[in-house]
Amino acid sequence: MGISGVDRQEAAETLALQALTWLAGNDELFPVFLGASGASAQDIAADAGKPAFLGSVLDFVLTDDAWVMAFCDAVSLPYDAPMQARMALPGGAQINWT
Repeated sequence: MGISGVDRQEAAETLALQALTWLAGNDELFPVFLGASGASAQDIAADAGKPAFLGSVLDFVLTDDAWVMAFCDAVSLPYDAPMQARMALPGGAQINWT
């Protein structure tokens, strides 16, 4: 039996929360995330449970392969896990232009 869409989204949200925690603990990268997202620490606290915001966290991490590798190494995940999680969150569906 396959994983339901709800279970897949919940797993994706959990992974994105791990990514947010990893970002928050990175003194060099966290300010870059805040600047890129326009979010404040208060915004993050308020939005951390929202799937769309969590998708933006993964979008940010996915912009740099080194960040993906560092995050995945830190939490013992395969390197494709963030992309798989991103596809399960709002706005993450891949577009097929053919």
